[in-house]
Amino acid sequence: MSEYTFDSERTALVVVDVQNGFCHPDGSLYAPGSEAVVDDVAALVDDAREADATVVYTRDVHPPEQFEDSHYYDEFERWGEHVVEGTWETELVSELDVREEDHVVVKHTYDAFHRTELEGWLNAHGIDELVICGTLANVCVLHTAGSAGLRDFRPVLVEDAIGAIEDEHREYALDHAGWLFGEVTTSDDVEFE
Repeated sequence: MSEYTFDSERTALVVVDVQNGFCHPDGSLYAPGSEAVVDDVAALVDDAREADATVVYTRDVHPPEQFEDSHYYDEFERWGEHVVEGTWETELVSELDVREEDHVVVKHTYDAFHRTELEGWLNAHGIDELVICGTLANVCVLHTAGSAGLRDFRPVLVEDAIGAIEDEHREYALDHAGWLFGEVTTSDDVEFE
């Protein structure tokens, strides 16, 4: 038995923002560290699917006018235009086997719970344990996992399936998550049953 064995009926694998804009070399915010984890993320999806666990994908999508009236929060100012609604960048990478039964959450901030239906959807499906992977470690993964913990979900971050711009960013995010609101493990220690 694995160190982290999850009941498939109560667990969702949450794949954060494994999109062309971040993981493909032609993406505007491409990071080699994000591309490097795509195969590990896909393997986790296969494992979850084999055990009939729920798979949730998040997609970061920004309407072109999203930040026009912002007082302070403006991702385009900070990062440049990226994953603009209706573009190829917003699509999940082709290596992921996205199926009709999977749940896809469109989000407009770093946090997949902020002004989305994710919390209600998970509650309605009896899910309270979240195995989290994706990208970026210190941005959308960290904020989504922290938000999950504050909502009384159990966030478990899979460190070898989480991308980052710099290794130090991943180390910081995982240390912070493990210390403050969640747990950190590796793919080898995750089992769905």
